[in-house]
Amino acid sequence: MKILVASHTYIVDLNCEKLRAMAALEPGIEVTVVVPRRWRPGGVQNKIIETQLKQEGAFQIVPVSNLSENNQGLLTFGLDLVSLLRQFRPDVIQVEQGSKALGYVEFITLNRLLGLNAKNVFFTWWNIPYQLKFPISWLEAYNLRHTDGLIAGNQDGVEILRQRGYHGPARVLPQLGVDESLFRPQPRPELAAQLGIQPGEFVVGFVGRFVEEKGLLTLSKALAGLKDQRWKWLLLGRGPLKETLMQQAIADGIHDRLIWVESVPHDTVPHYINLMNTLVLPSETTDKFRTFTSVGWKEQFGHVLIEAMACQVPVVGSDSGEIPFVIDQAGLTFPEGNAAELRDRLLQLMSQPDLSVELAKRGYDRAMSLYTNKAIAQQQLDFYKSLIEKR
Repeated sequence: MKILVASHTYIVDLNCEKLRAMAALEPGIEVTVVVPRRWRPGGVQNKIIETQLKQEGAFQIVPVSNLSENNQGLLTFGLDLVSLLRQFRPDVIQVEQGSKALGYVEFITLNRLLGLNAKNVFFTWWNIPYQLKFPISWLEAYNLRHTDGLIAGNQDGVEILRQRGYHGPARVLPQLGVDESLFRPQPRPELAAQLGIQPGEFVVGFVGRFVEEKGLLTLSKALAGLKDQRWKWLLLGRGPLKETLMQQAIADGIHDRLIWVESVPHDTVPHYINLMNTLVLPSETTDKFRTFTSVGWKEQFGHVLIEAMACQVPVVGSDSGEIPFVIDQAGLTFPEGNAAELRDRLLQLMSQPDLSVELAKRGYDRAMSLYTNKAIAQQQLDFYKSLIEKR
């Protein structure tokens, strides 16, 4: 089977591990990844990235000339895409730019014009209902009409597209897996001492952006009600909410229990996760009535949850978006924004060591069976096979 995947996501080599794993699953599987030749991510990385051809046996990354250099929806490719498609002749084409992407229109159209007869698949993270105006509404309708299979990063993404007229096969799978060779149980007593964590202190961890929708103010309130317990709060990341968090912690008398760690290289993140007795993802859904944004936000997956699970760290998450589906029975959940309920979950873990051990084991088993790069690659390949069998 020949599989072609197109996305700007894979200009980052680390993000390609799932597709590398897919190419190694069975003899006869070939995976070609199409990436834009030039890309400007924006933000703190506002510099042009120029991608290079990589050939590794049955797996290859092919940079193709592109028109837009910083917009997912407007990303389209040059004429060299035509020659690549003619040469590779894929059985499956997956475009990971969403349902409204011009690039997906391009691949669908070339698939038909070149007589490839490949199955058209797209990936989306989008999990908030939306309305479209012409011509974007027409563009999405064209894409959905010619889609043979949908992969969404969350349950809501599938449901929304069902409501928008897509009734074909669908799977829920994250775009990226967890690297179990990196994220694994690994005691770090020297790092704990360096950060001032004392033996016996319960470490509550958070990894991510310091922004209001991540629920950090709710977590702070929950911890403020546990001052009679021995704990530290380890925050790994950065963001505009840091000053507000510090002010609230001072007002609540818990500021001396906070440990701030600025963003660190990806390969050192597991060192900090391994210091935690629990990792908490207290995300909170927002919408246009509660914020100044027009579309709102809801947790799309929570990748840090599977990273903590792989490290055998018990997880606690709110019920925002995909979080409860990721955790399932392998951790604890609470109603988003409810500090009292979150406090109860934390107290359960602090006072019941056996529960922590059991949840750590469940989380690890779940991560290894469902969320490693190899596990996701196998599930994705099985989905492709089911589509091809429909011929």
